[in-house]
Amino acid sequence: MSKYLITGAAGFIGFHTAQKLLSQGHEVVGLDCVNDYYDVTLKEARIEKLESEANYRLERLSLENLEPLMELHQAEKFDCVINLAAQAGVRYSIENPHAYVTSNLVGFVNILEACRHTEVGHLVYASSSSVYGSNKKIPFATEDSVDHPISLYAASKKSNELMAHTYSHLYNLPTTGLRFFTVYGPWGRPDMALFLFTKAILEGKPINVFNHGKMRRDFTYIDDIVEGIIRTAQSVPQPQPELPAAEVTPSNSHAPYKVYNIGNNEPVELMRMIEIIEECVGQKAEKIMMEMQPGDVPQTYADIDALMKDVGFKPSTPIEVGIKNFVDWYRDFYDA
Repeated sequence: MSKYLITGAAGFIGFHTAQKLLSQGHEVVGLDCVNDYYDVTLKEARIEKLESEANYRLERLSLENLEPLMELHQAEKFDCVINLAAQAGVRYSIENPHAYVTSNLVGFVNILEACRHTEVGHLVYASSSSVYGSNKKIPFATEDSVDHPISLYAASKKSNELMAHTYSHLYNLPTTGLRFFTVYGPWGRPDMALFLFTKAILEGKPINVFNHGKMRRDFTYIDDIVEGIIRTAQSVPQPQPELPAAEVTPSNSHAPYKVYNIGNNEPVELMRMIEIIEECVGQKAEKIMMEMQPGDVPQTYADIDALMKDVGFKPSTPIEVGIKNFVDWYRDFYDA
């Protein structure tokens, strides 16, 4: 069994990833600063569930603080680091850009430094479908150019991929970036549409429907995301010095470096998502139709051919199943 560090362990994806690794018998150290970007009560509830596991403990510290992060790495000698800590949110990046520089850039270079100095076997890190910006080519493929981000959040994630490649090239550190597509499910974030809509409908309050409901998202259920994370974590990229120059793309390299999409490969219109919530809740939503918000894109759609080829996995949870699971969890957790 391996020893994993999961940063952002009190977060939505980090919590589920830690649970899965612990169920497989691995040792997991979680790291989280437990900030108040959203409801700390929800984060503490996730922490409480994880800390009931024998092979788990949480370190409450920030990635921006290099010295304690380096001390943790030197003491533990992690086999694999899964970096899921970041300042999230496209719209919030327009309001508070400095939070993204501090967390997503300074924090990430600290992770890279800690991994290289302690010879971590593999660094897996969260990127985002946001890096595709307003690309017109559909579906989005990891071979596509992503040089035109339309939010600072997206720019920070693209920067993470570039920084990771530099460390893979200079120090032979195996790195894998995962571009997540609209993750949802039980224990999800309160700032995401599914949570906001479910809460509002149950409370009889109106919901804001951006782009008049015509946006399409490649909604990806949390269990599929976690399976993709763990499979790629256990598939360490190798140097490819003989790779022909014509075959080098933004998603691979002569260095031990890979980038994958993890999406459901089946975009769903926002209005269909709302219909499913209404069916699960048993109430109709009062909808306020609004224009597209700055930083948003009309559609996301993941090309997952590389993920299927390299790690043999394809997300497959139908959105009807995933939303029902979320609504059931929400009603139980909030007694709604």
